[in-house]
This record gives sequence, C-alpha cells and structure tokens, in this order.
Amino acid sequence: MNRDTYVIMPVYNEAPVIGSVIEELSQAFENIICINDGSTDTSAVEIRKTPSVLVNHPINLGQGAALKTGIEYALQDVNAAYFVTFDSDGQHKVDDALKMLEIAREGEFDVVLGSRFLGKAENINPVRSAFLRIAVLFSNIETGIRLTDAHNGLRVFNRKFAEQLDITMPGMAHATEVIHSLAKSGLRYVEMPVTVLYTEYSRSKSQSLINSVNIGFDLLMKRMARK
Repeated sequence: MNRDTYVIMPVYNEAPVIGSVIEELSQAFENIICINDGSTDTSAVEIRKTPSVLVNHPINLGQGAALKTGIEYALQDVNAAYFVTFDSDGQHKVDDALKMLEIAREGEFDVVLGSRFLGKAENINPVRSAFLRIAVLFSNIETGIRLTDAHNGLRVFNRKFAEQLDITMPGMAHATEVIHSLAKSGLRYVEMPVTVLYTEYSRSKSQSLINSVNIGFDLLMKRMARK
C-alpha cells in the first residue's frame, strides 16, 4: 500500500477534521506524518487516535517549517522514494494524490504539482481566486518557472528532489521557495489538474489577504538580501 511513499501534513488547529482526513488517507497510504505545528486545540489528541506518526512543534513555526520537519523525518527511511505534501483541512482529494503519484512513478517527471486552475476550485471566493491568479504571475516572474497555480499544497516528488529541497521560509512563502528550488534543480516537473474543495470549514481557516501580502513582502526581502 504505497509503502515507499510518505504523506506529509502540517497541522495547525485542525481538531474538527484531522481525524477524518487521516482516515481517508490511510486507505491508500501506510506512512502518514502529521507535524502538529504548535496547535492550541486538541489536534494532537485527535492525531494520536490514528495510525499516523505525530511530530510536535512546541510553538507555531509556520507551514514551511512544518513541511521541512516532515521531509527530514521521512528521509531517515532509506526506502522512502516518494513524498506527498497534503493540506490537513480537507480541501484536497486522496484520489488526486494517487493519480499524481502514479505519474511520478512512471519516471518521466521528478515533481508533480497540483493545479486547481487546470482542474476545479469548488466554492472558491472570487476575490481569493483573483488574488491567487495574481500570485501565480508574481511567482512566475520571481522563479522563472511558468505555472498555473503557485500556492497549491498538493505536491508529489521523488527522493532526488526531496534531498535537495531546502525550505528556509517558515511561513506560507515557502510555496514560492519550493518553486525556486525546482528551478535551480533542473529536474523535470509537470502540473496536473486537481480539485480543491472550499468547504465552510476550510474557508474559515483560509489565510487572509493580509497574510498573502505578507508572503510577497517576505519573498521580496529575501530576494533583496541575496543581492
């Protein structure tokens, strides 16, 4: 049951849904790592009820830091060949992850990126949709890689990319940093249509537009620091 694959999920205050998300994932994946990123609710309690591995951050460090922890944990298994990043709020579909993994296993691509704009973004707020499309343009200019969806949390990549991926931005800006790493790696990549379901719950958890502006600011400061 995909024993060579690790699903990595950052978790921050997802107690109402995390159990059901893990239950669905566990039907297809044996290795699920949940990084409880300083949650102040009972997320850790709910995760312990599942067959997944719980890794705790004592304080909230951000999604980028949580992904870094999860990837480093998974790489300790010498048999880990593929890695799936998956949001913990129920927006992603396990079937999409499996299809992306199948593409990665074919060997033509090292990284498979989910795109809601090639697929479906159900019940998305029009303002958020517009902002995400603007963010894509910014990311394409910043990274030199032409994508249709730059901030989709559903990704599949092989060990070659995992071993050279260095996430230094702790928060949401890590998404563009991942694309930067891909650009520098020279590895092969492809986008795949996926569905992102914006439920009432997930919409209440979505980052604010101010947070999104902060992403751009963080990336700008990092770029200036490199000069």
